[in-house]
This record gives sequence, structure tokens and C-alpha cells, in this order.
Amino acid sequence: MTILAIDTSNNPLGVALFDDNQVIGEYMTNLKKNHSVRIMPAVQTLMKDCERVPADLTKIVVAKGPGSYTGVRIGVTIAKTLAWTLNIPLVGISSLEILAAGAGRYFNGYVSPIVDARRGQVYTALYHYQDGALGTVEQDQLVMLADWAAKLTEMNKPILFVGNDLPLHSAKIKEVLRSQAIFASETEHNPRPAELAMLGRDKPGEDVHSFVPNYIRLAEAEAKWLEAKGKILNG
Repeated sequence: MTILAIDTSNNPLGVALFDDNQVIGEYMTNLKKNHSVRIMPAVQTLMKDCERVPADLTKIVVAKGPGSYTGVRIGVTIAKTLAWTLNIPLVGISSLEILAAGAGRYFNGYVSPIVDARRGQVYTALYHYQDGALGTVEQDQLVMLADWAAKLTEMNKPILFVGNDLPLHSAKIKEVLRSQAIFASETEHNPRPAELAMLGRDKPGEDVHSFVPNYIRLAEAEAKWLEAKGKILNG
């Protein structure tokens, strides 16, 4: 089994090859650059360096959001195209779950990935490891950071926060949660594509044609368009 994992859902761009329970190759950057230009060359370089050809692939695993609308669409579109062309399974994994999987494996508490969604809002969820498996305590959601921090004070466990956007919200988190809040190290804030591959390894494939990203909310332009359309239809 050779799995290709693709993540362009936020600033970090990552691809990995996972074969026979071993990471054989991984490429990752954390740059504000155009993922649409860089992702396929990254895949091609990784495949070449690992001496794999498309026919060797047995599954595609992609980060399906939430995150950057454009970034999520790029990764999902490429993953769907590859899976359909090669006639192999496609699996989508939450972008937040990837962060939690990497940072929380040896943490005795809950893990809260943080992705900034502007205007004081964040994309987040709550996870924990139990018997070596990552479980979901709170599903992916869009919430005001202040409300989320207040809710977490009710949890009788330490909370590990992870994500590149933490500097935007760490002061508020510390203010509300105090010693209950733990912050992941700098090396854990990028979602590893190898973790993505592992999360999707044993999951069944999804229908390629109906597979869609998880944006959680509409893009601002789409929301305004729907609002305007509703006003026109309602007179």
C-alpha cells in the first residue's frame, strides 16, 4: 500500500508518501505562496525522489478543511483528480485533526487546534488520545475564541493548544485558562502530511464525485451573493 497525502488547506503545504507502515518521503513548507503553482511540482519531486510512479499509488488522503477556502479547494481538486484518474480510493481528513494528531500523541489531556478565522473567530475542535487512538471530544466548529476559551474552563483537564495562528490568540487563552492552558512547541504547529497519511490509512474510500471540502462557513463573497439573491427573490 502506497498512500499519497496532500495538504494545502492553510499556509503550510505538505505532501507525504506512506508505504507499508513506513514514511518513505515527506515535503513541507510554511510559506505564504501560491499553492496552486507549487503543489504538483512538490508531488512530482517527492514521487521521483522516492522512486514511485503514479501506478504505485493505492490511496489518496487529503486535508479537507476547515481553513483557507482557496487552499482547501486546491488540495481537494487535485486529490479528486488523481483518485479518479488512477481509480483508487480517496479519503478526506479534518485539517484540525492533523494538527491534533501530531501534537497530542503523548499529552495527557485534551488537544485544541487553533486556526484563525478573523474577527475574533477561530476554527477549532477538541481531541484526546485514548489507548493509542485519537478521539473527538468536540467536532470541528467556527466559534468566537473568547467563548471557546470560556467553555474549556469547564473541562477538568489540561488543554494543549496547537497551530501557527496561536500567537494571535495566546494572550486571551492565557487570560481565561491560566495554568490549564499548555502551548505546543514551535516544531508542532505545522500539520505533518505523514500524520495525514496515517489518519487516512485505514479509513474506507469516499465517493470521488460527491466528495466536497468542509468549509464550515461560506466564503464572504458567497454569503453576500446569497444574501443579495434572497433579497431579490423576496422582493
